[in-house]
Amino acid sequence: MEEIRIHGRGGQGSVTLAQLLAQAAHEEGTWAQAFPAFGVERRGAPVEAFARFDEEKITDRSQVDEPDFVIVQDTSLLEYVDVTDGLNEDGLVLVNTDADPGDLDLETEAEVVTVDATEIALEHLGRPIMNTALLGAFAGATGLLGQDSMEAVITRKFGGEIGEQNVAATNDAFTEVSA
Repeated sequence: MEEIRIHGRGGQGSVTLAQLLAQAAHEEGTWAQAFPAFGVERRGAPVEAFARFDEEKITDRSQVDEPDFVIVQDTSLLEYVDVTDGLNEDGLVLVNTDADPGDLDLETEAEVVTVDATEIALEHLGRPIMNTALLGAFAGATGLLGQDSMEAVITRKFGGEIGEQNVAATNDAFTEVSA
């Protein structure tokens, strides 16, 4: 089973990212689930969202405490949230930043990958909503999701011109991280 924990802030699209990850994995023929973990937080407050996918039916409904992958949408969270807590040492941390992985102060044996998903989102969407760019970067960094699956779920979710812009952001991030 692949387990993903997403760290973001309210309003950044963390829950949508988890849903898109699960839906794209389902498009690939696996069982998948996505869910948030937040209470009364407001826009800008730290939130977590989770996704799981597996070849077998998933019966675990608990939050992801020992993820294989961590996605960090906002680097300011690195100052006071241990985003690598419980992370599998063979795992991967994907961070939305223009910094090099070695410049981040992350205490982990896991691979660290960076992508400026905010800039990609601004380029294609005109807004700093980076969830689809991070979807593409995750797929490019892990090889777990195909571009066709991502395009299908984005087109279904957003449709029209917004869907096309999000697909372009996904593809750019995929290519950047795969290169």
